[in-house]
This record gives sequence, structure tokens and C-alpha cells, in this order.
Amino acid sequence: MTADRYPTSTPEERDEAVEQATLVLQRGELVVLPTDTVYGIAADAFDPDAVADLLEAKGRGRAMPPPVLVSAPGTLDALATQVPGWVRSLVEAFWPGPLTVVCRQQSSLQWDLGDTRGTVAVRMPDHEVTLAVLERTGPLAVSSANLTGRPAATDADQAMAMLGDAVSVVVDAGTSPGGEASTIVDATGAQGRVLRHGALSLDQLNEVLEPLGATLTDEA
Repeated sequence: MTADRYPTSTPEERDEAVEQATLVLQRGELVVLPTDTVYGIAADAFDPDAVADLLEAKGRGRAMPPPVLVSAPGTLDALATQVPGWVRSLVEAFWPGPLTVVCRQQSSLQWDLGDTRGTVAVRMPDHEVTLAVLERTGPLAVSSANLTGRPAATDADQAMAMLGDAVSVVVDAGTSPGGEASTIVDATGAQGRVLRHGALSLDQLNEVLEPLGATLTDEA
């Protein structure tokens, strides 16, 4: 199976791409979506089989669960618990955008993202096409569109070359405007820390936090 590719150059093309991606995701299939950082491979976060297919497509095991993308900051509280106040300040400053926060997940969630150890990584991307899909589907499990060990795709051609046989739809929105992965911040411990350096620097994050008397440590 080779994925169907949908451009987004015109409003009509964009609407068709959003509709087709939404239908495919609701059927439990995989989609490649553009984001403000890099392209991502997406599955319904509440469909365990789809999430398992996502991990298999990337050549990744359950020990590396995918992050979850959301369409609004308020969804964070539906997915996570014990969210520190400083995380909310970062979310206010950088969502939508290239910030992923790792929090304790709500125990009531009926999903299986892999071996999460009771945590969930959440991001709100700054990309109108993917936000439009998320508004229709709800939270999506999304990992970078690449085979494990290879660079993340920054355009649809790269994504098709690596994952075109594993996904049903590729939404083509041109070259990713960011091209660099999101910065991941861990908020599950007593001290916030950077797990992965990305589009946001430690200085940018701490500039928001220092007036609150908080700082992140650099353990990436």
C-alpha cells in the first residue's frame, strides 16, 4: 500500500486534506501530518492497535512511547494531573509552539501509548492544518515522521520515502517552517528539567520562569 498524498496549497485542497486525514485516523489508520517543527506520523491516541502500528512503522518499541498532540491548552488538564504552576506559565508562553511537557497522566485515561510509567508528553503544535485535524479527532499520538535512527522528515517527500508504505495519507504542506524538533521538559519530579534540546533554548524557557522564582535544570 502506498499512501495517498494531499496538498494544501489552496483552501479547497486544505479542506480535502483535513477531511481525508480525519477519516483515516478515525478508522484506526496512520497519517503523516505537518507541524511547526518537523513532520509527524499520527495515530488515534485512544486506539491501542493504531498506536502499536505507529511504533512498528518507526521500528520503535514500547519503551519509547509517542507524545500526544492537542488542539487547545485546556486539554492538558484532561490528560495530565498534578501539573505544576510553572508548567502552566511555559504553556501560556509557548503554546502553540515547539514545547513538549512531560507530566503525570490522568489515571482514568483508557489508552495504551506504551511503557509510559504513568506519564504523558503533551504538545500543542503551531500549524493550522494539523490543528484543524486535531479539532476533529481529539488527541493524537504523534512521533516524528522517520524510521528510528534516521533524521526526522522536514517535507512530505522525505516522509513518503521512509513511511509511505505504512501510512494511508500524507498531508503535504511544504517544508516544515521550523525544521527542528520540539524541546522536551520533564515536570514529573521535584525539579523541572530539559530532557531534549530543540527549538526552544534553556535560556528562553528560564526567561519565563525566573520571575516566578523557578528555573529548569539542563539534563538533556
